[in-house]
Amino acid sequence: MSKPIRFGIQASQQNTTWKDLCEVWELIDELGFDTAWNFDHFFPILSDPSGPCFEAWVSLTGLAACTKHVRIGTLVNGNTYRNPAVLANMGATLDHVSGGRFILGLGGGWFEQEHVAYDIPFYTTAERIRRLDESLQIIKGLWTQKQFTFEGRYYQIKDAYCEPKPLRRPPIMIGGGGEKMTLKVAARHADIWNTFGSPAVFKHKIDVLREHCDAVGRDFNEIEISWSGLAAITESKKQKDTIVGALARAFGRPAEEVAEGLLVGSIEEVRDRVSQLIDVGVTHLIPLASAPFNHEWIRQFAEHIIPTFRS
Repeated sequence: MSKPIRFGIQASQQNTTWKDLCEVWELIDELGFDTAWNFDHFFPILSDPSGPCFEAWVSLTGLAACTKHVRIGTLVNGNTYRNPAVLANMGATLDHVSGGRFILGLGGGWFEQEHVAYDIPFYTTAERIRRLDESLQIIKGLWTQKQFTFEGRYYQIKDAYCEPKPLRRPPIMIGGGGEKMTLKVAARHADIWNTFGSPAVFKHKIDVLREHCDAVGRDFNEIEISWSGLAAITESKKQKDTIVGALARAFGRPAEEVAEGLLVGSIEEVRDRVSQLIDVGVTHLIPLASAPFNHEWIRQFAEHIIPTFRS
């Protein structure tokens, strides 16, 4: 395997206080996780939308100050929310603020309710992905060239600057599992590709991504494969069933199917699922932690799961 096994945590900024959010990010940093992530939404998802939710970029900048070692990013930014040239400057600045720890996560955007609420154009799925592709060309150009001009179908910039450049070109994570378009964009631009699902889902989608890489002339081995999903360590079958059942109802899918894409259960059950994901090609695993944050299972994951797989 060409890439090391890495572990992160997504501790998002919904339904929490700033104090609690900082505390859990400090714990993630202290425990030696490789990456830490928030999310890019303006109000909570899969819960009461009227609840509290800190803005992604401002909170990520504050969380950079709460941490020292862990690499930081948003899993993932919605491309529709910000102009890509502005986003490039934001990312370059945050890379300096964080001491070169910034990772840019970007996806096409999916939460229609949020777009409608804020009068942000939602577009069709195909247009959102085409816009994502153009945005990535602009961001990479501004990060690597002194002055950059781009004439695209959706975005045009002329003689634009992004100074200072990032301390190093931040890795780009592309989120999404669409096989015809999103994975093709990932083949062109991603340093990291992220989605959620079971080992079987990943095995299939990795094969599709490999085909897209061949088609665009990209070395598939340059792309880190990343899983994200709900996680919880518990020895209680009742508690496990409650967690899985709630998520299954939220997505309208069978509990047995949903469970295959989660890291929920005893230490041994979680280890087995991590091993299955690694066996099909995943090398970066990012469990999701929701508020109120359970520090105990995060600590258990760091102490009992991660050492099994780190070389």
